Amino acid sequence: MLKNKLNAYKIILASGSPRRQQFFKELQIPVELRIKQIEETNPPHLQGSEISDYLAKLKASAFKGQLKSDEILITSDTVVWHKGKSLAKAANSNEAFKMLKTLSGDWHEVITSVAFTTSKDQKTVNHTTEVKFSTLTNEEIEFYVNQFKPFDKAGAYGIQEWIGLIAIEEIKGSYTNVVGLPTQLVYKTLSSIVC
Repeated sequence: MLKNKLNAYKIILASGSPRRQQFFKELQIPVELRIKQIEETNPPHLQGSEISDYLAKLKASAFKGQLKSDEILITSDTVVWHKGKSLAKAANSNEAFKMLKTLSGDWHEVITSVAFTTSKDQKTVNHTTEVKFSTLTNEEIEFYVNQFKPFDKAGAYGIQEWIGLIAIEEIKGSYTNVVGLPTQLVYKTLSSIVC
């Protein structure tokens, strides 16, 4: 069992996301939270998973030279990719409305990258889930944005919220990835690192 193998390690989670923190609790992997603020910007030429890989590694770079030999740092980033563009977090209600209007009635990709960093090495993995939205009315979008204020979420929505219940027609790939962490991939990768 992974839990027993991890006894010799300390897992550091550098994420303020309550959803990611909850997933680690459910995986029964104890973590210590260490959060550092960084400016999440990427070179404009990057596409899809290149963006989330870059940002997951960028978040880890804030800890350079600070990790002990028994510590594994986990950093992560999620990108919503639609028609060749990254839909980042919405700054306000207007931006959130526009993002959801764009996603309405169409497929998009949710890509999450996870970087596992030790004092000697780094491994980055990612997973892509395809998500199909039904066609949303302006009233439905306005209700969701006003009630749930999804400004901390890539693509301006949370699949686990009201909009996920009424608008998600189909997904191809990991559900937990859309929530914010591909848990099966995280479990598998951690297992390979500590074996």
